[in-house]
Amino acid sequence: MKKWKGLLLSFAVAGAAFVGVGQADEVHAEDSIDVVAKSHKERTTSLKEIDTSKKLRRFVITSDYNFTYPDAVRGIYVTGNSAGGEKLESLIDFVSSTDLNTMVIDVKEDHGHITFSPEEGSVYEDIGTTYISNPEAMMERLEEEEIYPIARVVVFKDSMLAEARPDLSFKQNGKVWKNGKGEAFVNPFEKEVWEYNVEIAKMAAEMGFKEIQFDYVRFPEGFETKDEELEYSLGDYADLDMDNVQKRVEAVTDFVGYARKELSEYDVDVSVDIFGYAATIEEAPGIGQNFSKISENVDIISSMIYPSHWTSYFGIANPDEEPYNLVNEYSKVENEVLGALEEPPVSRPWLQDFSAPWLYSGPTFQYGKEEVEAQIKALYENGIDEFLLWNAGNNYTKNVDYLIGKE
Repeated sequence: MKKWKGLLLSFAVAGAAFVGVGQADEVHAEDSIDVVAKSHKERTTSLKEIDTSKKLRRFVITSDYNFTYPDAVRGIYVTGNSAGGEKLESLIDFVSSTDLNTMVIDVKEDHGHITFSPEEGSVYEDIGTTYISNPEAMMERLEEEEIYPIARVVVFKDSMLAEARPDLSFKQNGKVWKNGKGEAFVNPFEKEVWEYNVEIAKMAAEMGFKEIQFDYVRFPEGFETKDEELEYSLGDYADLDMDNVQKRVEAVTDFVGYARKELSEYDVDVSVDIFGYAATIEEAPGIGQNFSKISENVDIISSMIYPSHWTSYFGIANPDEEPYNLVNEYSKVENEVLGALEEPPVSRPWLQDFSAPWLYSGPTFQYGKEEVEAQIKALYENGIDEFLLWNAGNNYTKNVDYLIGKE
């Protein structure tokens, strides 16, 4: 296992320090959710140096699981709260009674917590929670129901690590910089951050997950307007003969390549969530995402193509109200981009199963059976056979035909 040091966190977790594992934001944004975090005992730890002469102890798998890759992944997003709580059984019933077959489950969520308690003495003990109090029982239930398990690991949006290690974050006037929603990011140029997240991914692999899906593999949105005013390290990229945009692209792409290499000894696929618009441009200058370069380093690419997240792209005035047209036009572009690669990854987009009230001053255009099916049909018609559904509260539309339009 890759050794790393200096990442034992120093912070206090008091009561319900945050609300809503997997809560909506600028990437997976939609209706607010009513998931409430369990309270945690107040505790503090002091910053310690990790003994790099010893390998980190790994999460112990108590049994072998038999998960087979489905004919095509058709899945839903599941928060740690849902996966570890009473809602899991209803979600299992929902998936098992439909043509869905997969769950993408939060292992490291949007604030930086991991959704289970690592073994005592783990360097991740202070970011652990009891959302999934019995990971073995959860995996056994998924195995029993033949539901394919994917672990979601949020990477560079991480308020917990940023506050504990400001040197690994972005600072403004000597303090950790936060975006308009009070969220902090850690620095993709810092390879300690890479190692920190990949070790969590390895724990997920050892828990029995068959795929690691990395999310927030990017710099903060709009970083091109902040890179000159924020304080941060360029690490090994400082002396590269390229502008800051290319350095960001290089760092993000290198992280993905590093993660895939580190996970190659595990029986897992590697996937990355990426902004939908990244496929339509050479590269996203602020966030450092280059669709083609990331795609060359993953097994699966999951573009977030929620119609509500687009402006008047593709000549569609209000994409939220035209889900079929938006997904159809996007799919054509993505197919062209991936078709130019020697070994393209599997395309598995995130689709919208939520309404977007923030877009409307009057009545909100409601998403239901027809709108979800329209997106799925558009994918199938463009030869894209896999998809994932996002709803932050894990409340998915009933009676959807998930094979509509599939030949």
